[in-house]
Amino acid sequence: MVQRRTLVVLSVAQIASGIGTAVGFTLSSLVVAQLSGSKTISGLAGTATVLGAALLALPTARTSGKGGRRAGLALAYGCALVGCVIILAAVTVRSWPLLLGGLVLFGSAGAGSLASRYSATDLSPPGHTARHLAWVVWAATIGSVAGPNLAEPVERLGRSLGLAPDTGPFALSLIAFAVALVVILAGLRPDPLLLARSLAPAENPAAPEKGGPRRGGTPRTAWRTLRREPGASRALAAIAVSHTAMVSIMSMTPVHLGHGGATYSVIGIVLSLHIAGMYILSPVVGWLSDRIGRVRVLVLGMGFLLAAAVLAGGAGPHDVARVAAGLTLLGLGWSCGLISGSAMLSEAVRLEDRPAVQGVSDLLMNVCGAVGAALAGVVVGTLSYGVLGTAVAVMVTVTGAWLVLRPVHLASA
Repeated sequence: MVQRRTLVVLSVAQIASGIGTAVGFTLSSLVVAQLSGSKTISGLAGTATVLGAALLALPTARTSGKGGRRAGLALAYGCALVGCVIILAAVTVRSWPLLLGGLVLFGSAGAGSLASRYSATDLSPPGHTARHLAWVVWAATIGSVAGPNLAEPVERLGRSLGLAPDTGPFALSLIAFAVALVVILAGLRPDPLLLARSLAPAENPAAPEKGGPRRGGTPRTAWRTLRREPGASRALAAIAVSHTAMVSIMSMTPVHLGHGGATYSVIGIVLSLHIAGMYILSPVVGWLSDRIGRVRVLVLGMGFLLAAAVLAGGAGPHDVARVAAGLTLLGLGWSCGLISGSAMLSEAVRLEDRPAVQGVSDLLMNVCGAVGAALAGVVVGTLSYGVLGTAVAVMVTVTGAWLVLRPVHLASA
């Protein structure tokens, strides 16, 4: 009963957060490009957002480890609210450096969303970890698919209300993050992590006693745990590669389509299909991961990412249908990597070690994504969108081959 309530609360918060993140991300690279006049600088919009998620990963995990999941998620969504305020000011005064600064805090919502998936596993019974994690990931489908399509109507509404140009979508993001924050603070009771810890001594004799010292509370001990557990380290690598591939291509797709004269509505539809690929089949991916094993689903995800890179990378700026197909597969590949990798990571380490290890995982995942987005901007600005697709294809092919040739022998893998 408690686990069911936890999943409902986390899912509602994910819906609200998904709207805020998607509607803001849809316009961020375009607005930065307009304010700076540079395609290369426009790639820093995705970098700033992902960097924000990376910077908040460890504080969110540390706060969760000390005060429970509710405290950690509240920190992440509170920082995202502050970021929206800064973004609104930056767009009003037409300052792209200030906008990038606001996008860093805006990215904190990503840290909250990622931490939510782990929150769903604290009370999961054996054999259901991936499925419960996947349901919370799936909940973001509603908000994330609707978000990009709200960009243009919300912008028109903002103009009619007297808001500065391009501020309407970010105002909606602010409201969405406020809703997510209230839902978490009011609804996530009892706290799943604190409850799991209180039950652990009775269910696991090897677990530390109540009130006793807990390991894994710092990044240093988390790194030691990752080195000690091959399943955890391989899961982390697969998650990082999947996220880097997704962010690199997605962040530059609006700019690529914009060169072909695509409108906000067309770009919104393409990104909605991409986000649908990320989330809508999450329950199936979770079930498949529990059924056939984590590593097999990770390899399948690398295959989807390879197909996406070939399809999208080979498409011209006017070939909207091909880009849309590629972006849908890109989202599906990311879903396989995130869900199966996250379940594998959580099951490979002990309960008391999980918050710190999960925080390090999200940090590395988002740092890789931020670097990927920055390099994507440089590659597209100096070479082409097609070259970006080729680079991503090589990366995921090598990772997939590594997973096949060096499998992890775990009960869940």
